Amino acid sequence: MFFVFPILSLLPTVIYLAAALLPAIFLLRYIYRHDTIEKEPVGLLLSLLVMGCLSALSSMVLEGIGERLLGIFVAPDSRLYVIALAFVVVAAVEEGTKLFFLKLRSWNHPAFNYRFDGVVYAVFVSLGFAALENVQYVAAYGLSVALPRALLAIPGHMSFAVFMGVYYSRAKYLEVRGDREGASRSLRTGYLIAVFLHGFYDSCAMIGSELSSIAFLIFVVLVFSRAFRTVKMEAAMDRPIQPTLFDL
Repeated sequence: MFFVFPILSLLPTVIYLAAALLPAIFLLRYIYRHDTIEKEPVGLLLSLLVMGCLSALSSMVLEGIGERLLGIFVAPDSRLYVIALAFVVVAAVEEGTKLFFLKLRSWNHPAFNYRFDGVVYAVFVSLGFAALENVQYVAAYGLSVALPRALLAIPGHMSFAVFMGVYYSRAKYLEVRGDREGASRSLRTGYLIAVFLHGFYDSCAMIGSELSSIAFLIFVVLVFSRAFRTVKMEAAMDRPIQPTLFDL
């Protein structure tokens, strides 16, 4: 009987953690199952989740600095401030830290040898970020935010990562073939696409008008569906990054 009370006292924590983490786990499993040619090392994938958590913690610090600097130049009660905050501070910082830790951990890893690997790695970093962020939100605001974040915020982070991951793999593909300029261009393109998508998502959600809400819903349907189609297409067309006889 004495053992029941500690278990019951832990039950709310378990429920909160499950509500926060299960959406990310579901999408991680979805991406992992599409990596059919050569599964990535479990240790690498777990470390990428840690990299995602580190990017979330880094973003908290950098966004705080960016928000204070933005308030100096733009009136905080203006719509311009909301849009600049969404694009220049939140999206640019969060996607930037994700890319930094993604490249730091995976760029030179020997397992990065297929084109779809870049999508897998980017999504694992992004969902590590999203999982930690979701734990913070659910802890702060309760279970009422768990469902909308499971349907919107978590798939959003995954979707932005899918598009970044496609260009991340292209960059690796080009570097292996000696095209460093093309590789840098692909990295920048993937980053800017992720920033634009993330910034548009956040600005529509933060403005909160009827028009922005309609734009938000249309955006979510189009981008999320496109991201899932891209995962299937990239997985089906997966091929080695290293040159093959067909490249000669």
